[in-house]
Amino acid sequence: MPGRKAAPTRKDVACMADVSETIVSYVLNNNRYVSAEKRRRVLEAVEALRYRPNSIARALKGKGNSHILFIVDNVANEYFGRLIQEIDAVAYDSGYLVSLMGAKNDEEFVSRILARQVDAVIISSATIAERFVQELIDAGLPVVLLMTRDYAAIRGRAARIYTGIESGIMAAVRLLHETGCRHIVHVDRVSRSGHFSTRQDLRFRGFCNQMEALGLPLDEHAILSHCESYEALFDAICARLRNGPPADGFVCRNDRLALTVLSAALACGRDVPGEVSIVGFDNTDAGMLMRPALSTVSHDQAGIARAALELIERMVRGEAPPERHFVTRLLPRDTTRRP
Repeated sequence: MPGRKAAPTRKDVACMADVSETIVSYVLNNNRYVSAEKRRRVLEAVEALRYRPNSIARALKGKGNSHILFIVDNVANEYFGRLIQEIDAVAYDSGYLVSLMGAKNDEEFVSRILARQVDAVIISSATIAERFVQELIDAGLPVVLLMTRDYAAIRGRAARIYTGIESGIMAAVRLLHETGCRHIVHVDRVSRSGHFSTRQDLRFRGFCNQMEALGLPLDEHAILSHCESYEALFDAICARLRNGPPADGFVCRNDRLALTVLSAALACGRDVPGEVSIVGFDNTDAGMLMRPALSTVSHDQAGIARAALELIERMVRGEAPPERHFVTRLLPRDTTRRP
């Protein structure tokens, strides 16, 4: 990209520290004696330049393992556990180690990642601040974005994987409409830190676009948001079904939210799917095993994992990473009526 600043090299560190490149290697690998003064200058130069030794390139040459960090919103979410299992299965055979981390929005977030000598980052987060993503890219790390939201302001070399969530949520809305629902509600994430959906979020954008395309009401009654806990969500659903405006269909951004809605609907004595239809997202085991079994949307997790590793390797080789696009699969089960 024009104007993109090149990542610093070992030679740049050596010049700034006024030492040889060999001394820089000794300090970074901590495998030879180096005087305290030279070590101090090298480390200061590394910090000033934000230099990142690329051990992924060494791994590709058969010289050790590399560390890939997967950053997500909720490490307890079953979907991410299954996705990292797929990534690990592909990565391990290629010499990579993979770890999982919850997204943080504090000033030490990026510096802590860089201090751990992470070699590449995969991000699937709707809440991480864009400036932190940009800092990781500017530090020279290969970054793969699983597109849960629109990263319009991000600049530099980052790979983008469109997992199909926008079209998937649109398919869920169409299913409810085709089976007779006319008062459809989007159930937003639970958050104690105020991270709720806007149209930058691809799930929410897909919901809004499909509602508008079908001519269905898209007002404050079509969005259930700002719940800080699942208990609060349960109570909000019960209040809506008992006393609120009509609601006959719920589209939820993940299966756990959908299961909470299902529990609330059953507790209120509603027939599911006769009176209330519910669609989740992510195709978790919990949703499949629930009775009635949860209608949901499934990702191609194995394909996404393979694409993420391929794009990392392309960036390591200095290639411009192409976009990857996947489609989701709608799985109508027992919480939606038959078309």
